[in-house]
Amino acid sequence: MRTTKILIGLVVVAALAVGGYYYWQWRMTPSPTAAAGATKGRSGGPGGASARTPVVASAATRGDIDVIVNGLGTVTPLRTVTVRSRVDGELVRVLFEEGQIVKQGQLLAEIDARPSQVQLEQAQGQLARDRALLENARLDLERYKTLFQQDSIAKQQVDTQASLVRQYEGAIRVDASQVENARLQLAYARISAPISGRLGLRLVDPGNIVRAGDTTGMVVITQLEPISVLYTVPQDLLPAVMKRLQSGDQIGVEAWDREQKTKLADGMLASTDNQVDPQTGTVKLKAQFPNTDRALFPNQFVNVRMKLDTLHDMVLVPAAAVQRGAQGMFVYIVQPDNTVALRPVKLGPADGPRQSIADGLKPGEQVVTDGTDRLRPGSQVEVASARPEIKAPAAPPAGKGGRRRSTEGG
Repeated sequence: MRTTKILIGLVVVAALAVGGYYYWQWRMTPSPTAAAGATKGRSGGPGGASARTPVVASAATRGDIDVIVNGLGTVTPLRTVTVRSRVDGELVRVLFEEGQIVKQGQLLAEIDARPSQVQLEQAQGQLARDRALLENARLDLERYKTLFQQDSIAKQQVDTQASLVRQYEGAIRVDASQVENARLQLAYARISAPISGRLGLRLVDPGNIVRAGDTTGMVVITQLEPISVLYTVPQDLLPAVMKRLQSGDQIGVEAWDREQKTKLADGMLASTDNQVDPQTGTVKLKAQFPNTDRALFPNQFVNVRMKLDTLHDMVLVPAAAVQRGAQGMFVYIVQPDNTVALRPVKLGPADGPRQSIADGLKPGEQVVTDGTDRLRPGSQVEVASARPEIKAPAAPPAGKGGRRRSTEGG
């Protein structure tokens, strides 16, 4: 009985193995439609090895190109002032709003001026008293001089009176300075904007006691017009920059947003730092912008484009045409027989989407700008006017029995 079960099991295993082999043979046999498509591809039809690769090409031109130096910059105000009180007292009035644009000399706040007014009146009273004493001392001096001429008094008494007059004159000078100081303290009770600019957030409220020694201040004013941008460039460019500055030329500078899509402002190079950073090998430059539209904001990050020079009569191609390989920089040239050739080139300056070629290319030659990833030297190409669209292959028609075979399985 046990032997019979073993035989039955072997027969079942053998039957499954034979069935699996014939199923695999059926799956690997291509359908007539797929076989026809493969034969058509080998014969040079669409999808064959001899099919032309669609590419986009552009002719090299001759023209001018700007030598642009790119850098990362930070918007820095020319002046930033923290408005502080110069006298002690109660802040009674605040005459500004946060974020307000103010002019130099505009009244911002007032401090209780009554103590300063009292000091002024005291100083004026002391000055009037000493003036009266000086006037009396001068009259006495004149009398003593007359009596001395009549030999009625001693010379010592005349000299003592003259010294008293000079003493009162000195006291009057001190009193006058006290009056001026009191007037100055009274003027300090009215706080005005030292510069023109934009106000920040208010740091103290009315009713608080402010002191001359406070470090926080009442508000911060930042100058916006004009404004500067600090950025760095490689030290190798420093000789060319210094040559332009020393000759008196104006070097144009543009400020762009973080994504380099929108130009924010136009300005001019103002100055350079006096030393090179040895750790980075760069030097700091400062550009100044009018900023009348206030597009630049303090501490804002910007991309800087500095026009250092303009080269004339250069061979220009789209930047997308330049490729990098083991042999260096190269481009694909479309030849008259619609094949491509690899051409090593020597690059010049680049200006956005345009790239100048210093050597290796002539004006009028067609260079491939799109589709280079599918090319090899000698490849047949078909030049299109726009980027070619790669469409998915059409599905093969169904067989007569409503079922089709596929060489891809499933």
